[in-house]
Formats: sequence, structure tokens, C-alpha cells
Amino acid sequence: MRTSKPRLAARRGGFTLLEVLLAMGVLLLGVSMLLGLLTFGAALSRAAALRGKASTTVEAVVQDLEENLFTLLEDGTTGGPRPIQDRPVPGATGVVYSARAEPITTSEAVVVGNDVLHREYVVDIDVRWTTGGVQRTTTWRTVLLREVPFGERMRRRFLASDTPPPKGETPPPKTEESKPR
Repeated sequence: MRTSKPRLAARRGGFTLLEVLLAMGVLLLGVSMLLGLLTFGAALSRAAALRGKASTTVEAVVQDLEENLFTLLEDGTTGGPRPIQDRPVPGATGVVYSARAEPITTSEAVVVGNDVLHREYVVDIDVRWTTGGVQRTTTWRTVLLREVPFGERMRRRFLASDTPPPKGETPPPKTEESKPR
């Protein structure tokens, strides 16, 4: 007669098909969630990189406008704004911008010849670029002051310190090196 001992030994030796399928399902669920998180993280990283590039481009446009929007007059002051059309953005290849300036009529005004020049201007800026074969455009507004550009002020202060400053601008302080002996 046979005993039931060999059957019990055979049953204890492995996993059932149901246990294997359940373990595979849990593993598949975990891996798919992990891949979803990696994809989401990559999308966030790309969006952050694009926002950073956009921020740098906006900064470059505003700096370029501060240097080039207003004309420099012969007496060393600034004149009215000049129109800017399809100007390349410094440091951004394939990106151009256009700008239009309108005076804020409640700001201080100065009469130069026949022109009334205000101190503050609202500037509408259109930026265009091409990505993936599609032309894209964005528009925003900013307020700029009509003043001598920073670079020009520094050139005057350090390179032409012997010449008197234009009216309305304070002269640089005298240092030991610049005092006559």
C-alpha cells in the first residue's frame, strides 16, 4: 500500500500558478508606475529648461532695449524712442523682436525743440522664433525710462572723465588719482 507522504512532499516544493501570476502583476504595476514617474520628471525638466531659456531671452531683449531704444542726442541726453523692427535677440539664434514705445502722458515731460519727451514709456514687444518648422510669436509689455544707457554712462564716467558731464548728470567724484598735483 502506498502512503500519502510522497504527495505532501511534492506539494510543498514550489509556487502555484496563481501565486506566480499575482507576483508578476504586482511587479508589472510597480515598474509601470516607476516609468510613469520618470516620464513625468523628464517632462518637468524640459519645461524648466524652456522656461529658463525664455527668461534669458526676455532679459536679453530688455537689456538691448535699454541700450538701443532711445536715441542719444549730441548734447549727451536722450531723445525720443526709435522704432525697432525684426532686430535679432543677442545670444539667441533665430529669435527676432520688434518694439513700439508709447509715452505715459502722466509722467514728467521735457520739451526738446518741437518734441515733447516724456520720462516713462510703455513698450510693446513682439518676439518671433521658429521651432519644429512652425513660426511662433509672443507679446508682452514693459515700462522703460528714457535715460542715457548704462553702458554709455560708464564710458563717460571712466573713459571721458576729463570732459564735463552732460546737463542733468552728476560728475564723478574726484579721487586721489584724478586730483591735480
